[in-house]
Amino acid sequence: MENIELEKVASQVRRDIVRMVSAVNSGHPGGSLGCADFLTVLYFDVMKHNSANFSMEAKNEDVFYLSNGHISPVWYSILARSGYFPVAELSTFRKLSSRLQGHPSTDKKLPGVRMASGSLGQGLSNALGTAQAKKLDGDKSIVYTLHGDGELQEGQIWEAAMYAAAYKVDNLIATIDFNGRQIDGDTEQVLSLGNLEQKWQAFGWEVLHMDGHNMADIRATLSKAKSMTGNGKPIVIIMKTEMGQGVDYMMGSHKWHGVAPNAEQLENALSQLEETLGDY
Repeated sequence: MENIELEKVASQVRRDIVRMVSAVNSGHPGGSLGCADFLTVLYFDVMKHNSANFSMEAKNEDVFYLSNGHISPVWYSILARSGYFPVAELSTFRKLSSRLQGHPSTDKKLPGVRMASGSLGQGLSNALGTAQAKKLDGDKSIVYTLHGDGELQEGQIWEAAMYAAAYKVDNLIATIDFNGRQIDGDTEQVLSLGNLEQKWQAFGWEVLHMDGHNMADIRATLSKAKSMTGNGKPIVIIMKTEMGQGVDYMMGSHKWHGVAPNAEQLENALSQLEETLGDY
């Protein structure tokens, strides 16, 4: 896809997000809006995946794990828009018996989901198991993960980071959504993350930086990351984003981390987001 086409997909994904969370007055719009561009590029331009014939094994396919599972709205929209399940099913988000629970789960067997990610900090460990299995099978595919910056306050992340470098898991590309905000405030005020580049390098990872709202930079950085696989080191991308990107009154604050817009706020948000693929 060209950048302009990817931007159109991302705009529709953002419309899906605000409509989904507003409809049930529940969900996490802030981080979801911030990661819409990245996941659009990943699924529509970068990953090798088969939405028509989803399998848990993913043989000879790239795999993605959403570790910060509370931003499920953006992932559900991406999965639906890329063909994993009907777009109309987005209207069931967070409703009783829906496959689209507030945090992704595997018990409903929703195509595209390979791990439950309600508890933060676990996605990197899951990804490592899959990446090592692929290496053992001679499968050259890549495993991708997405993590929140506040999630890096979980100790399990750093255990997994140490393991990945020690065992040269070099078919893994992790991305950090570095928006500087979490549910209780700015990350610097809650628990400072320090110099992330130096930390990941100290743990033995290759580190890249990326503008999470620039389609050209996202494509170029992911392409560079892919070229660095197979060289003995795992790769991490520190992605600068803005929580609530695309909706002016949600940007610049942590307050929309887990708050849904009311009817009036929803109309305001939709007026700022172009409908490009048709609402569900």
